[in-house]
Parts: sequence; C-alpha cells; structure tokens
Amino acid sequence: MEGDQKVELSEALALGPGWRHACHALLYAPDPRKLFGRIPMRFAVLMQMRFDGRLGFPGGFVDAQDSCLEDGLNRELREELGDAMSAFRVERSDYRSSHIAARPRVVAHFYAKRLTLEQLQAVEARAPQAKDHGLEVLGLVRVPLYILRDGGGGLPAFLENSFIGAAREQLLEALRDLELLDPGTIAKLKIPDSK
Repeated sequence: MEGDQKVELSEALALGPGWRHACHALLYAPDPRKLFGRIPMRFAVLMQMRFDGRLGFPGGFVDAQDSCLEDGLNRELREELGDAMSAFRVERSDYRSSHIAARPRVVAHFYAKRLTLEQLQAVEARAPQAKDHGLEVLGLVRVPLYILRDGGGGLPAFLENSFIGAAREQLLEALRDLELLDPGTIAKLKIPDSK
C-alpha cells in the first residue's frame, strides 16, 4: 500500500465505518529437512501467488456478517485454502500488526499461525480444491529461508519478486520476530526497494 502507516490494533479498530478491514495470515511450521542434504530448511513458510501476479498472504476483506476480524480471516482462509483449514483456527493471539492506507481507506491486519508440518502439508495438498483456487489464488509458494553460496539465490532472489502492499515488510518482520531465521542470515540480506 502506497503511503501505508503501521498503527496499533486499537487505533485501527477505532477508525470508523468508512474504512474496510482486510486480514491476512502467514502460516508456518518447523521443517527439520535439509535441501540437497546440507542446507537446513528450518521452517516452511507459505505465501500465495495472487490473481494480480503479486505475492501475498492468504486472507481478504472482513464482511459485515463476520462477527470479528478473526472470523472474517478464517472464512477467507477456508475460501482460498480449502477444507484443511478446519484442523485449526487463526485467533487474536496470532495477531502481529496493522497497516493503514488512506487510499483506498483500507486497514490491513496481519497474523502469523504456527502449524505442524503435517497441517501445513495438508493445506498445500488440498488448496487446489478450494473455492478461490485458480481465481483469486493462482497457487501457493514456500519462502526459501536460506541464502545459497552465490549470495543471491534463495531468500534474496525471492525478495526480488513483486509483493502486494506491506507483504514483503510483514514477511521480514515475522521472520525476525518469530526467529524463523537466524539474525546472521537477516543481517546478510540486501532488501530491494518496494515495487
């Protein structure tokens, strides 16, 4: 979102009826495997390719019939990711941040939910049967949480993609704050300008 501003949840909820609220979630799980038998995966982190060709997190707009932000988010996750979402629920305790954009008067709320690797793999396997697959969602992708020997492959190359709104910043904050990456890896990153 151009000109977005990070705000507290209470401030975002007090903005009034002229604002629309959207909720998105980073789903992640510990992953003990190693790429090529030597590069630790550490965690599997899901993002999605959106209908507009940008990367983002699953979720969407909260509707009038949703009783709270989390109800709207979980409804959107079921629509975009399918019935594997019935195995868990994103709760207020998973909330991370809110960003506002004066144009078009949207508040984007961000959540992060830790799953088991089996739950995450079930989401990946069943997502193609979801209502919005092939429409709003063109597919799921895992974020590579490593840097290859060339220094540009893995996460640095992934960050060169086009992201929607504050998704790149939300991803990097979550990787740091949830300790999904070691601080040394984060320090090595050259973060591209937002596109």
